[in-house]
Amino acid sequence: MPAALTPPLAADGKFYVFGYGSLIWQPGFAHAAAHPALLRGYHRRFCLRSTYYRGTPEAPGLVLGLDRGGACRGVAFQVPAAAAAEVLAYLEERENPGTAQVYHRRTMAVRLLDRAEVVPAITYVANRADASYCRPSPEVAAQAIARGVGLTGANRDYLLNTVERLRAMGVRDAALDRIAALLPS
Repeated sequence: MPAALTPPLAADGKFYVFGYGSLIWQPGFAHAAAHPALLRGYHRRFCLRSTYYRGTPEAPGLVLGLDRGGACRGVAFQVPAAAAAEVLAYLEERENPGTAQVYHRRTMAVRLLDRAEVVPAITYVANRADASYCRPSPEVAAQAIARGVGLTGANRDYLLNTVERLRAMGVRDAALDRIAALLPS
C-alpha cells in the first residue's frame, strides 16, 4: 500500500473513521465500536452537487461535506488495525469514486465524547476547488434534494436518514432541520 494510503493508527493501535453524514447510518464496513465524537474547525453542510450517488447530470442532488469553520458532531468508528487498510481502500472508492476528487482525505483530531479522549481519525473534507462544490441557500438545497435520485437512491432519504440518526444521538443540526422543513410534500 502506498504511504499516502497508510492508515493512521491511534495510540490504542486502532484506526478511527469520523462519519458526519451517510457514514453515520450506513458505514458499509465492520467496526469494533462507534463513539459519539466532535470535530472542531469544520461543520456539516450540503455543499457538493451529486450526479452519481444522489442525483444525475440532468437533476443533480446534493451531498454533505465538511466545510471550514465551526464544529461537527458525528460518529468515530473504531476499526481494528488488521482491517484498517481494507477499510481505508473502501472509503477511498466510496468518497471519491473513479477519478473524482470531490473530497480531500484528512487525518484530524476528534474528541470521543463517551471516553473524553482525542484520537486521530480519517475524515473527508469538501474540496472547494472541485466543480461540484457549491453553497446553496436552504431553499435551493431543498429543491435539489427533493428532485435528486441517483445510484444509491433518493436524495430526500439521504437527508432524512441523516437527520433521524443525528436526533437519535441527541444532536440537532439546525441547518439540516431547516432544509428538511423546506422539502415539498
